Amino acid sequence: MKLNTKDFEVKMQKAIAAYEENLTVIRAGQANTAVLSKVMFEYWGAPTPLTSMADIRVADSKTVTITPYDGSTLKAMEKAILASDVGITPTNDGKVIRLVFPQPTEERRKELVKQVQKMGEDAKVAIRNVRRDANDLCKKMKKDGEMTEDEQKTSEKSVQDLTDKYIKEVDAVTSKKEKEIMQI
Repeated sequence: MKLNTKDFEVKMQKAIAAYEENLTVIRAGQANTAVLSKVMFEYWGAPTPLTSMADIRVADSKTVTITPYDGSTLKAMEKAILASDVGITPTNDGKVIRLVFPQPTEERRKELVKQVQKMGEDAKVAIRNVRRDANDLCKKMKKDGEMTEDEQKTSEKSVQDLTDKYIKEVDAVTSKKEKEIMQI
């Protein structure tokens, strides 16, 4: 009986999806509403996602505007943005918060590329952990007599092929993001 690799492939796809999601918060000099996706603020005593309590739009290539649905939350939102790792100081005109995205310096771009590479390595580690789990299952199935040695070798090879495919995908995503950061 050959190992069904479908579940392991789904886990690898999830690792890539999580990596791509994490990359959205890295700002590359362009105005991007995704940098606010993880910002929470205190609303009626409960941590609330900023994105659920405001109209957030890209005004132009360098500016994001945040219009709170409830004007009384403006100060709390501004404080939350300052406390977050967004790295942009908000300006507030009493009705709207503006985030002006500065052009990153050469040094900052290099830092961002290193951050992207580290996140890419983390994604690869997650994929390799899935491979290890799959190979452990193959060994267990062989030991329990559920698969022959040939089936184990074939299963391990198909798991390795999947791993290689998804590692290449991580490299492609990383490379694309690095180019985006460096071309500004």
